[in-house]
Amino acid sequence: MFRSVLGKTLGFVGYTIQYGCIAHCAFEYIGEFVVCSGPSMEPTIVSEDIVFSESVSRHLCKIDKGDIVIAKSPSDPHMNICKRVIGLEGDKVCTSGPSDMFKTHTYVPKGHVWLEGDNLRNSTDSRSYGPIPYALIRGRVCLKLWPPDSFGALSESPTRQIDKTLRNSDSD
Repeated sequence: MFRSVLGKTLGFVGYTIQYGCIAHCAFEYIGEFVVCSGPSMEPTIVSEDIVFSESVSRHLCKIDKGDIVIAKSPSDPHMNICKRVIGLEGDKVCTSGPSDMFKTHTYVPKGHVWLEGDNLRNSTDSRSYGPIPYALIRGRVCLKLWPPDSFGALSESPTRQIDKTLRNSDSD
């Protein structure tokens, strides 16, 4: 009787460890579901939206400007952040806020990215904590899953589209 109970218990523990390893590998190397919170990515991603973040791009170094990523917060390693990639290593980026009269710029160092929220007036991002190491990126957001009426691929930043329109009209 004791052997039967012990055998079943060890079998259960073995299956639990196997499925735990499979789940870990799936989340680490394939992707994960993420519930976003906070106003920094509005209107693209609103608080409580659920997105799918794929991890393959991170492992293949295929993160590009304009991608939305999930990354570990540089100020709190227990927290994830959701931001848009504005600059890659070697790029010159504007470090001043939207209301600053004088614009300042910096270069993104090797092995780093510059992240900003779409809601520039209400986002704590690289303008506050500087460029973040590429290694802090957890995945690239590729799909909005919830709410159902906004299901699908994510669009380009609405604030960046406005900036492009203004720059193009200024050059005319």
